[in-house]
Amino acid sequence: MERTTISSGTEWESHVGYSRAIRAGSHIHVSGTTATDENGDVVAPADPYAQTTYALELISSALEEANASLEDVVRTRLYVTDIEEWEEIGQAHGDVFETIRPATSMVEVQRLIDSAHCVEIEAVAIVDGHAEQT
Repeated sequence: MERTTISSGTEWESHVGYSRAIRAGSHIHVSGTTATDENGDVVAPADPYAQTTYALELISSALEEANASLEDVVRTRLYVTDIEEWEEIGQAHGDVFETIRPATSMVEVQRLIDSAHCVEIEAVAIVDGHAEQT
């Protein structure tokens, strides 16, 4: 089985020892993704909807680099710092996955890596194994 690593290029990947995403055969696992831009700044600190949308855009980019798309996502996990914001976060997730409808979980956590983050999202996608990168 071929294994492909996808990197976002951030310093944290080598420091912590992880990849933005891993494609192993037909499975793609996208690491926890927050609304952090290329400069390391938190996007929309007080806006759960915008943070969710931005994180999903980053996930989409990682999937594209692995020759997949959001349509291939079968599972998402949302870690939120305030479950009272579930409707805004859920709406953003629903706007992206309205017709795809992956299995999902939303769990409240005490905090994320930066206190300005309100959501972190993981995703799993499964694609036709013949479309793997070489």
